[in-house]
Amino acid sequence: QVQLVESGGGLVQPGGSLALSCVASGGSLDRYGMAWWRQRPGKEREFVATIRWTSNSAKYADSVKGRFTISRDRAKNTVNLQMNTLEVADTAVYYCAAALYTSDYLNNYRAPRFIDYWGQGTQVTVSA
Repeated sequence: QVQLVESGGGLVQPGGSLALSCVASGGSLDRYGMAWWRQRPGKEREFVATIRWTSNSAKYADSVKGRFTISRDRAKNTVNLQMNTLEVADTAVYYCAAALYTSDYLNNYRAPRFIDYWGQGTQVTVSA
């Protein structure tokens, strides 16, 4: 059983930056891919970024590519999301997630049904 706890959300102006962090506990993450998802007001939960725990290989949603960076710190068991050049459209609850890094996940990482564990979420609001 993996537990995920996010932190770092808050209010930021358009064009600003914010860093989210997720601490994982409950066992080894070597078999997992870690991810960030978000749910914007009135929208379905959507994929943001994912990273393989053991190889640092990352993938991004087109809407955040070039602005957001996912990383992991294996020594601290954390996965981070650095968000730059934030837009009002980035306002959402951001969720940390973990999924067994199988071929199914690799081919379907944008599908929430392949996520095994979710954090409780942290609010990010981008507003002037």
